Amino acid sequence: MESRPQKLLDQVREAIRIKHYSYRTEESYVAWIRRFILFHHKRHPKDMGTAEITAFLSHLAIDEQVAASTQNQALSALLFLYRTVLKQELEGTIDALRAKRSSYLPTVLTKEEVLAVVSSLSGVYQLLVQVLYGSGLRLTESLQLRVKDIDFAQHQIAVRDAKGRENRVTMLPVSLVTPLQTHLQQVKRLWQQDLDRGYGSVYLPFALERKYGHAERDWVWQFVFPAERFSKDPRSGIVRRHHLHETGLQRALKQAVRAACLEKRVSCHTFRHCFATHLLQNGYDIRTVQELLGHKDVKTTMIYTHVLNRGGQGVRSPLDG
Repeated sequence: MESRPQKLLDQVREAIRIKHYSYRTEESYVAWIRRFILFHHKRHPKDMGTAEITAFLSHLAIDEQVAASTQNQALSALLFLYRTVLKQELEGTIDALRAKRSSYLPTVLTKEEVLAVVSSLSGVYQLLVQVLYGSGLRLTESLQLRVKDIDFAQHQIAVRDAKGRENRVTMLPVSLVTPLQTHLQQVKRLWQQDLDRGYGSVYLPFALERKYGHAERDWVWQFVFPAERFSKDPRSGIVRRHHLHETGLQRALKQAVRAACLEKRVSCHTFRHCFATHLLQNGYDIRTVQELLGHKDVKTTMIYTHVLNRGGQGVRSPLDG
């Protein structure tokens, strides 16, 4: 009996997993490819090409008015489909109307405002926000931290497989050493209980499960911020304890900002902005801040210098005399 040919979106998922892309990237790429196919009335991508991609991207910019980053993500998904999955070269140039890139200025809180928000949080969510602000981590980077990534002796945190598949080292605030150690004692007790119940394994990236044998049950590989409940891995189907989901912190932060009476749009990423800006205000050079943030180009870090100019490029308003 002949086996049925693999569906296109299943081929996409398989190619993404071979490349070791994150599950979030997998879901995003599959969603964009599905939208592309539906936009062209379910035509198969192998029967389409540059003209259809151009039309779809222009539709996103004109009709849906998406941000430039969103349009670029859609383009990346389609290029992955044609180059990696279909092995099909695109003829000509993709000449779509591009979404306008905004001149984004990040929201930055004062140190007093940061402390007000932190004080309005409690438990693991308070500790998470302190890590975001104290070490300059992205939300996903903090949630994916493993026990082995925290070096208490050297006061540093290793950030592995971050944005752009890069690794870096950032600071561990002295004030967080004791709270983190206390937190890890509680996590270790939870992990031991899981082992006693026949669980206790954790997801390992790439092929590390095969390379290191039973490493998925070792303490050093456990997540620093484990989830409260078990869940089924969407790829392997294994039931185990993953790390905390980002939505929990986002909800808690929203309530904390309201409790602190701040009239600013604050997200988890805001504390990374605050980390960089406050370091620059304290006189640290921009190259040092660039390395701590993991930016490839110093131009990305330069966006934080806008607050150092005191607004209006340091010009004194005539209303102030």
